[in-house]
Amino acid sequence: MKPANSKAVFQEIKSKLMLDDPEEVHAIALALMEKYFGLSLTDILSEKEIEIKNFNEIIERLNRHEPLQYILGETVFFGRKFIVNPSVLIPRPETELLVSEVLRAKLNAPRILDVGTGSGCIAITLNLEIQNSKVYAIDVAQNSLDTAKVNSKKLGADVSFLLHDFLKNSLPIDPVDLIVSNPPYVRNSERRLMKSNVLNYEPHQALFVSDHDPLIFYEAIASKSKTLLNASGKVFVEINEHFGNEVKDLFEFSGFNEVKIIKDLDGKDRIVTAHKGN
Repeated sequence: MKPANSKAVFQEIKSKLMLDDPEEVHAIALALMEKYFGLSLTDILSEKEIEIKNFNEIIERLNRHEPLQYILGETVFFGRKFIVNPSVLIPRPETELLVSEVLRAKLNAPRILDVGTGSGCIAITLNLEIQNSKVYAIDVAQNSLDTAKVNSKKLGADVSFLLHDFLKNSLPIDPVDLIVSNPPYVRNSERRLMKSNVLNYEPHQALFVSDHDPLIFYEAIASKSKTLLNASGKVFVEINEHFGNEVKDLFEFSGFNEVKIIKDLDGKDRIVTAHKGN
């Protein structure tokens, strides 16, 4: 096969991407060059020769706003590559913030429960980052758990995955020291505000809640913490930016102490932490 100039291929990919944001176009083209040719931007600018590849199908998918992460089959979370597919949400920087806040708590050999694990990114990362941690991860969707199990094995984690409907059933495990969750929290009425790459491709079950009961998962966590959490246990949850005070009030009314709202890098309410102990 005739070799091609990597810079020319890079520029051709960019020219065929019909997306509005030039920075996004540049980042996508660079990600494709790294994934399929192992090239950095420095390699591309030096015009290294590569075997030509037909990107037309991939470009068509991207122009239909299919997420790049699903096309590549992977994304980076907390410095590790996780397999992702349409059965799981694509991990986001806000969830890295959630993990960072848990790590800041400096828990000693904790027992952890991840509610709604999806790709397993939270549970796996915490297990790998916290020495001697015992982590349980639950999800209502078997295909999500299948993906999480593959990620756990690939990354060398030791997480116990359970198929479980947290809203309906009691969980047959001993009390834990920490409950962490990035549950569905986008109201159905907010769909119109979402980009097509999210709305048309990512799993709605993991995204949306009813406008009539937008805090349903936080209510379940607060209620079930009475038996699931140890006496001095903690809760860390990611939240809808519009409900910071409501989630904070919910945990305080449920008897939690030291309830705090943590803002993300854009200054939006994003994490709520709560302490069961006195």
